[in-house]
Amino acid sequence: MKAVLSRQVGGPETLTLEDMPDPAPGPGQVVVDVKACGVNYPDSLIIRDMYQFKPERPFSPGGEISGKVCALGANVTNLKVGDRVLASVGWGGMATRVPAEAARCVKIPDAMPYDEAAAFLMTYGTSHHALKDRARLKAGETLLVLGAAGGVGIAAVELGKAMGAKVIGAVSSQDKADFVKSKGADATLVYPPGPFDKAGAKALADLFKGAVGPNGADVIYDGVGGDYAEASLRAIAWEGRFLVVGFPAGIPKLPLNLTLLKGCDVLGVFWGDFVRRFPGRHQENLAEMMALYAAGKIRPTVSERFPLEKSADAITWLASRKAVGKVVVTME
Repeated sequence: MKAVLSRQVGGPETLTLEDMPDPAPGPGQVVVDVKACGVNYPDSLIIRDMYQFKPERPFSPGGEISGKVCALGANVTNLKVGDRVLASVGWGGMATRVPAEAARCVKIPDAMPYDEAAAFLMTYGTSHHALKDRARLKAGETLLVLGAAGGVGIAAVELGKAMGAKVIGAVSSQDKADFVKSKGADATLVYPPGPFDKAGAKALADLFKGAVGPNGADVIYDGVGGDYAEASLRAIAWEGRFLVVGFPAGIPKLPLNLTLLKGCDVLGVFWGDFVRRFPGRHQENLAEMMALYAAGKIRPTVSERFPLEKSADAITWLASRKAVGKVVVTME
């Protein structure tokens, strides 16, 4: 098998494509003949030792895969060889064969392409958990999504609409705004690039306030961070919920007097640990998401595909914040 490996701390340029022995499944595991691997922002962090988890080297980045089961370990009863699956693996996905816990594999319908399957679980899982379990988004509420054209952002837009919310997508370019509008957003806004001085930060806050209206946003989904976090928080509604999702623009520091004045909640979103702690609730959420996919209400948009040998380029492209929708590494 072939695998893209991180052997030293560093950026995508440090990754190497190497031949490795085929993996054998342990008890409760299967081996997946990988067809596609979704690329996510944590992939750019984990190879730099900047993520919550620091796997022992060498390891392969890539936390979500799709493919066919090609080997079964002991005590696996829910899958068989030849099943089409998607799986959450944490890391290790940028390889042609990957061991995965059978309990974290999900059978996919024949009509679901492998690239869409590899782009499905982490983004929709994160955003579904954020909006349903953390924010408890209700029909008729206003949802402001920062970074709305990215993987988790566009998933939040689609899921917010499916939940009956008024969705406003905030993005960094008009092309991204057009894309977000095509995916169902009720309105969009284009924010300028940072960093911002005091006057620029006030203008940014006014931009958010103008977009959400005088009552503010009931839920703010912040997948950007940096200076955008505080500016958007100033546009939150009374007793609104601010979702902390990601930090491609930097880790922000929020003035807590704003949370007092707004009577609002700041809620962390850590989907991976939610899955580990509450597997039953995760399965319920997954069934809801699959039903929404079958009904055509959500569908991953794969905008860029890279072959395995170009995995470093895929991570670089995503980290540059140029991506619209999802980036996928394909094995064929």
